[in-house]
Amino acid sequence: MRARRAAWLVALLLLAGAAQAQDLPLPEGAERTAEVIREADTVHLPQGALEGGAVSRLRLDGTITSRAWRLPERGLGTLARMVPLRAALEKSGWEVVFSCAADGCGGFGFRFAVPVLPAPAMFVNLFDYRYLLARRGTGEAVEHVMLFVSRVGERGYVQLTHVGPAGTAEAAPAPADPAPQAGTGSLEATLREAGHVVLRGLDLASGEAVLGPGPHADLAALAAFLAQDPEARIALVGHTDNVGALDANIALSQARAEAVRARLIADHGVDGARVEARGVGYLAPVAANDTPEGREINRRVEVVLLK
Repeated sequence: MRARRAAWLVALLLLAGAAQAQDLPLPEGAERTAEVIREADTVHLPQGALEGGAVSRLRLDGTITSRAWRLPERGLGTLARMVPLRAALEKSGWEVVFSCAADGCGGFGFRFAVPVLPAPAMFVNLFDYRYLLARRGTGEAVEHVMLFVSRVGERGYVQLTHVGPAGTAEAAPAPADPAPQAGTGSLEATLREAGHVVLRGLDLASGEAVLGPGPHADLAALAAFLAQDPEARIALVGHTDNVGALDANIALSQARAEAVRARLIADHGVDGARVEARGVGYLAPVAANDTPEGREINRRVEVVLLK
């Protein structure tokens, strides 16, 4: 019976003083699509709805653990999915600081203030999502949890981001998740195996080529890879969705690739002679452009291993 129960409960990383785990009641067959752990880092989590064109965000420092799951059941709405997750948190002593749903949050503007894991780990429907921020503890032991639930088509997606005191991730028990899925390995492993990899977490706004301040974990990983292999050369290739003319999209994708190249050189000390920047506009999609989710996937910067 206990083994059967473990099969449909996915462990939620919750740290308070001594490390401990709390079950998040996800359904049997929930598939973990990503896990990202960042030690001694900073994240900004919304603590209020979009108002006056801005979202009030809480700056949090510490160990940041983000996980995402794709849910097996079809047809359930985001409210039906969020209610049991919220109840489990509150039962474990978490206090909900703020929660909202799609239009009530601020729609498009709010969603892009949330540090959502990139597709295909996490898909977001701009018209059907729910957000929750909760906290527990006091003083140096305080911790926060963000839950983000969305439905794309008939499939549900859940992201959990936990922020706890720095240095606590190693002490946490390993969650009883399914085996890692294809595409969630390290950047170096994927780049060497497939010859190319999408840079995740780049905060490039729609229609713009200005790279935000980050942090950008994948850029740091790419710089580390180049430092370990001094013979390696790469190309950064920008891609867009199909909105607008081809020439304009090629120029935009080129500018995005160049912005990433400049950040690698300026912030990570990468030799510019080892990095090319190219843009191909919407000529190499990896998803259909007839949905917002597909267009979001297609807006990307990829690394291509040249040598």
